[in-house]
Amino acid sequence: METSSSLPASLLATTNSEGNKAGEMETESLVRVSTFPVAALNQQRRRRFGNKAASLADRPRRQQSFGRDIGHAAAETYLLTRLSFRLLSYLGVGYRWITRLLALALYAMLLMPGFLQVAFCYFFSSQVRRSIVYGDQPRNRLDLYLPSSTYGDDLKPVVIFVTGGAWIIGYKAWGSLLGLQLAERGIMVASIDYRNFPQGTISDMVNDVCQGIAFVMENIIEFGGDPSKIYLMGQSAGAHISACALLQQAVKQSRGDPISWSVSQISAYFGLSGGYNLLKLVDHFHGRGLYRSIFLSIMEGEKALEQFSPEMIVRNPGSSDAVSLLPHIILFHGTGDYSIPCDASKKFVEALRNAGAKADLVLYDGKTHTDLFLQDPLRGGKDDLFDYLVDFIHAGDKDALAMDAEAPPRKRLVPELLLRMAGRVSPF
Repeated sequence: METSSSLPASLLATTNSEGNKAGEMETESLVRVSTFPVAALNQQRRRRFGNKAASLADRPRRQQSFGRDIGHAAAETYLLTRLSFRLLSYLGVGYRWITRLLALALYAMLLMPGFLQVAFCYFFSSQVRRSIVYGDQPRNRLDLYLPSSTYGDDLKPVVIFVTGGAWIIGYKAWGSLLGLQLAERGIMVASIDYRNFPQGTISDMVNDVCQGIAFVMENIIEFGGDPSKIYLMGQSAGAHISACALLQQAVKQSRGDPISWSVSQISAYFGLSGGYNLLKLVDHFHGRGLYRSIFLSIMEGEKALEQFSPEMIVRNPGSSDAVSLLPHIILFHGTGDYSIPCDASKKFVEALRNAGAKADLVLYDGKTHTDLFLQDPLRGGKDDLFDYLVDFIHAGDKDALAMDAEAPPRKRLVPELLLRMAGRVSPF
């Protein structure tokens, strides 16, 4: 099947217009962005949280309209559906696409018992703040998962999470399973939404994520989050986008350029099943159905591949000052991942270490692209990746570690038989 190297201008214009209309349908109030400097955060913490238990108990809770959220979700679903059909009509629906779509439908049906439980919590739990506006572009929304009172009233560590979705079908709600489970362990999660292709290209995605990170850093204390304990995490395409955002800020900071947030505010970066060298992944993605022409359109052309390849940026000798600013970087990958081979994480960690950065790699034998993020969490009980994240974030906090040790096992959401069948039919 032949495709052109970029989308028609009329298609891009139409999708951008539709994206703006979807953004206008959002009626939720913009959370006012505070303007206090980063250096004053500790003073504000002492002033506002001198009596932490009382202040957090007295904080007014935002009233949410379920109908409004449903309307927003319906508007975005309609938009994404139209964009998907436009994209498929442009690509042409061949045998490979049809078989993958059928496999995806069956995969979702097998995991539906878990998805329904997570969706119920997502819409009805008082600990979830949905669709907080962080910018003026379409899809500039984030979901916030607030920890329960079990872990006390102290300020909580925060994970800023960027979802995957092949740069095309990402959505903030994809982070709900992770957000709900980490919140049970006293960790706040902010799941950032961003423009997908063809609403936007890679530079738009990185800019959206950067703006979302800045918003969280400036406002998270208002929700009981600790601005001195912020972690950045991305999965799949989200790992790539968040790594680009982190390195972009590090480069700007090393040059003395204006920045909206400092890399030093990130305690650590977690990359899950990500791809960090686009030059080496173009052919691989093409063979799996993300055709070269559409991938290059997402990445703004072949010449921009190096610019948006974190591994290549780190290997550039001119980036040494930027690399020295990076936080501890930890990459997770399954050795059975065929969507993005684990070599992508191996090579990135190697490049980081050679450049002098602190980087670790955690490999999971036989795990696929979705095992670590979906099947294992839905299985409940002990989960090596989840336990690693919680232990790392709570390191040094004896009270939190003691409560982790006493926490009940996580609930199984999907029967084992369905999980195994889903693993066999997974198109990822």
